[in-house]
Amino acid sequence: MRYNINKGVINKGVINKGVINKGVTTLIAGSVLSCLAVGVAQAASLQEIKDSGSVRIAVANEIPYGYMDMSGEAKGAGPDVIRHIMNEMGVDDIEWVTTNFSSLIPGLQADRFDIAAAEMAVLPDRCQQVIYSEPNSSYGEGLLVKEGNPKDLHAFSDFVEGDAKIAIMAGADQLDMLQALGVPQENMVTISSNADAISTVSTGRADAYAATSLTVSELAGKSDDVESAAEFVDPVIDGEEVRSWGAFAFNSDNTELRDAVNEALEEYKQTDDWSETLMGYGFSQADVDGSSHRTTEELCTADS
Repeated sequence: MRYNINKGVINKGVINKGVINKGVTTLIAGSVLSCLAVGVAQAASLQEIKDSGSVRIAVANEIPYGYMDMSGEAKGAGPDVIRHIMNEMGVDDIEWVTTNFSSLIPGLQADRFDIAAAEMAVLPDRCQQVIYSEPNSSYGEGLLVKEGNPKDLHAFSDFVEGDAKIAIMAGADQLDMLQALGVPQENMVTISSNADAISTVSTGRADAYAATSLTVSELAGKSDDVESAAEFVDPVIDGEEVRSWGAFAFNSDNTELRDAVNEALEEYKQTDDWSETLMGYGFSQADVDGSSHRTTEELCTADS
């Protein structure tokens, strides 16, 4: 999935604010920090993963990119493909980790999981923080609007002038697109996850939600109060129509694991099973074909 930045976890309420005794508070804090230090996860190397037959893989609960279904099984273009690759590598035990998109990169950097299978778009700034496989998918943009599209919105550029407000998910690279198009900050509304998009648009907190076309289509199917903006016009930035390429992400030190995934992915992409997997989640033939039109190196140095 495609989001900027920047997407384990220590509970903010670990230390009870009601503890009055300063010495007790210090003791509790020290104990918590000690426990955290002992329990810090380490990124597993390729050999360790093969030896243990186990790997930790994160998703951001975004349909159709990577999510957990009602039975607790990982689904989506990312999970299905990486599951096949892991099986080919002899790794049958996958520990699935669900986190916010904005926590994926920090989670990889902190070694809370070994792979992010969220179809995260390969962007130059992200390439400075994590490393990517070659693209597994490609996808375009879309707008979620209130039923009937009362403000007649059909493009991100519709928010450059006037007072119509557009929502984006925290960490999403749609922010970069909107800024490049000149959309003023006061016309943007930030939400924490896709789950908030329908209510944000249907209640009028924002007039539209900017996301990939696949995400918008999925959200539109969940409520009669919203719909996908018809005749959507893809954003054009620096003379080029915007398209994103999603890939698996890894801790920057885990090049051997990344390379092994790349080798298996290259072989799998030559099969009908791979393309049928993606198209089964709503990706078009153009999306499938387009996934091989750019390399990760090209995407990581696009601004160079």
